[in-house]
Amino acid sequence: MDKESKIYIAGHRGLVGSALKRKLESKDYTNLLLRTHKGLDLTKQQEVNDFFEQEKPEYVFLAAAKVGGILANSTYPAQFIYENMMIEANIIHASYKYGVKKLLFLGSSCIYPKFAPQPLKEKYLLTGLLEETNEAYAVAKIAGIRLCKHYNQQYGTNFISVMPTNLYGPNDNFDLETSHVMPALIRKFHEAKVNNEPEVIVWGTGKPLREFMHVDDMADACVFLMENYDFSEIGEFVNIGVGEDVPISELVKIIKEIVGFKGKIKYDTSKPDGTPRKLMDVTKLSSLGWKANISLRNGIKETYEFYMKTQRIKIKIAI
Repeated sequence: MDKESKIYIAGHRGLVGSALKRKLESKDYTNLLLRTHKGLDLTKQQEVNDFFEQEKPEYVFLAAAKVGGILANSTYPAQFIYENMMIEANIIHASYKYGVKKLLFLGSSCIYPKFAPQPLKEKYLLTGLLEETNEAYAVAKIAGIRLCKHYNQQYGTNFISVMPTNLYGPNDNFDLETSHVMPALIRKFHEAKVNNEPEVIVWGTGKPLREFMHVDDMADACVFLMENYDFSEIGEFVNIGVGEDVPISELVKIIKEIVGFKGKIKYDTSKPDGTPRKLMDVTKLSSLGWKANISLRNGIKETYEFYMKTQRIKIKIAI
């Protein structure tokens, strides 16, 4: 990519897309194409085609997606599979149709089978049953990977796919009904501290192991791959992660300490744990010359500071 290349970031206001925008701007890429949902509905094929025909982006980061945690995935499975498949299909096909030089598609670690061996290697894709609670989202993401693969095979495109681990950081979703575990816990502990509550209730047993990656590290890896490696070198897709995980119970303790909550922690074991463990094998990514730099504790501290900033803004607006 040249510094003046037209680069379209689909989903630039979300957790992932905003991190990609920050990273590209920090590296002096000056010609970023950005559209909000109001200006461009990515589930509508005609709107996507019109945008690509008019703007003719040279490079595309496909970060737009409908996302959420266990509760959201379980409650709205039809929306998750439909909207994500439409977004992916429309952008990937338009990228082929209008001659995009290179596209990066962002998937998710949930594509792997529920009981796949650990750590998760790229070759484990489609070797077993998916986790039931987010099957719809996972199927949509698998479809995106295969769309890229088969467009490359049939049309000679250069579409690469990456599978990030659990991400967190600035611009995360802190809604308790639709958020992932990290932002949900940050909000729970903060509100419990502010309200002087005696305890915080955490879903599940606390035993599942999870890998967490700061979204700025993920963005750095994506730009690194777009700048240096093509589909022929990467293969079908590559995992992006830190290569180590922690029990949810340990994550809870770290968040409690950073937030400054003094009460007790109670685990609601009637609620689902989800997949027992999801650790990405990052051997391929490491061999390409990249590794993560942001520690979990520092990353959580920064994310909490971001959350606190958003709360101050809300208070000012309310006043």
